[in-house]
Amino acid sequence: MPDAPVSRHLMIRGRVQGVCYRASAQAEGSRLGLRGWVRNRPDGSVEALVAGPETAVEHFIAWARRGPPAAHVQDVVVAAAEWPEPGAFSVRPTA
Repeated sequence: MPDAPVSRHLMIRGRVQGVCYRASAQAEGSRLGLRGWVRNRPDGSVEALVAGPETAVEHFIAWARRGPPAAHVQDVVVAAAEWPEPGAFSVRPTA
């Protein structure tokens, strides 16, 4: 039986800006076939919305807890979220 589709909102804190986190997250989301987006926040955190098969979303969340090699992730808060607009996984402007 295929995975049920889920959508999750992530707030990622730590040293996650200036370390290619967004570009790496976009690559990981695309590799996993997910929909959604990632963006920097003015407070130094990174925000993401990811949606797709539950197993793929869980793989993305596990990746988000590590991030790219130069990142130092301290915390990832995960919550249920509305389904994102159709389209490829993207990098959004800081908001």
